[in-house]
Amino acid sequence: MNQTLLDRIRVMNKVFTNKVLIHIAGRKFGHFAILEHVGRKSGKRYRIPIIAEPYENGFVIALTYGKKVDWYENLLASGGGSLRWKNQDFSLVNPRFVAAETGLAAFPPLLQPILRRKNIEYYLKLDIQEG
Repeated sequence: MNQTLLDRIRVMNKVFTNKVLIHIAGRKFGHFAILEHVGRKSGKRYRIPIIAEPYENGFVIALTYGKKVDWYENLLASGGGSLRWKNQDFSLVNPRFVAAETGLAAFPPLLQPILRRKNIEYYLKLDIQEG
C-alpha cells in the first residue's frame, strides 16, 4: 500500500474510527488498548486506541501506519506513556523497536495472519515501569 493511501486512511481513522473505538478499547475483551501520551510540542494529553499485547514485562504495539505517526514521536520524546489494557492501567517506559517477527509473535495466533497480511513492518516494545 503506498504512503499517500496510508496517510488518508490514518487521517480518516483519526477523525472518525478512533472516536468510536476509544469507547470500547481497553476493556476486558478484545485486543484494542488505550494509549495515553503527551504531545511533545503542545504538552496536551492524548488518548488513542491501538493494538497491543503483553510481552516480556511490557507490551508490544503494532504500528499499523508505520513510524511516521505523532503518538510514536510523542512516546519517544517523553520516554513513555500509559496504557489501559483489559481494565488495567500500566505506566510504560523505554520505547524501542523490536524485529517484526518478534513483535508479531507477541500477538495471538488468530491476529498474526491479519497483521502479516497488512505487512506491518514496525512493532514498538515498551516496558512496564516498576514501582
